[in-house]
Amino acid sequence: QLQLVESGGGLVQAGGSLRLSCAASGIDSSIYVMAWYRQAPGKQREYVAIITSTANTNYANSVKGRFTISRDNARNTVYLQMNNLKPEDTAVYYCNARGFGNIYWGQGTQVTVSS
Repeated sequence: QLQLVESGGGLVQAGGSLRLSCAASGIDSSIYVMAWYRQAPGKQREYVAIITSTANTNYANSVKGRFTISRDNARNTVYLQMNNLKPEDTAVYYCNARGFGNIYWGQGTQVTVSS
């Protein structure tokens, strides 16, 4: 059973930066596709970024050029570096892992961007 724990959220002013971490345990996550999603109050959960087992990446248009997803397989950890944050980035950010027919979610970490 793969378990995911996010950290690194917090309160930041517009234009600031945060780095989120997603630590995986239970199974070697290096073979899984990892992604970040977010959910703002009153809205549906939305895709943010994805990284494959071979480190190919893709981003939602709303964060392209500002966010960077990366992974450290030795640490079983995925990161989301968020720069030039905007108030509309305020949401709970969730880590997601998928592979072999399974999908796993973390508990989420709150990111709040003040204007």
